[in-house]
Amino acid sequence: MTKKHKILIGIGLVVVFSFLILIFFGENTLLEFNRLKKDRNVLIKTNEELVRQNDLMYNEINRLKHDPKYIENVARQELGMIGKNEIIFKIDNTKDSGVPEKIK
Repeated sequence: MTKKHKILIGIGLVVVFSFLILIFFGENTLLEFNRLKKDRNVLIKTNEELVRQNDLMYNEINRLKHDPKYIENVARQELGMIGKNEIIFKIDNTKDSGVPEKIK
């Protein structure tokens, strides 16, 4: 190998090494690409969760519009309402336990 070939190989290696440095540390690099890929994956997961929540809300709205038993259940659970001809007994157990006290 002549001296000219060695110089050309050396220059070629420097150029290749420079390109590798630019690929990893320059503008719009491999590192930036990986960060953008991670951001995209997070957005995809967030969108999937939002779609799932939207489906749940759509189903609940549909049941509230068309299912009288579900409406009654929601009214009882969330609003504390009672049905027609129902009686509610409230028991006050703050002081009296129902056991008579000893006579002094």
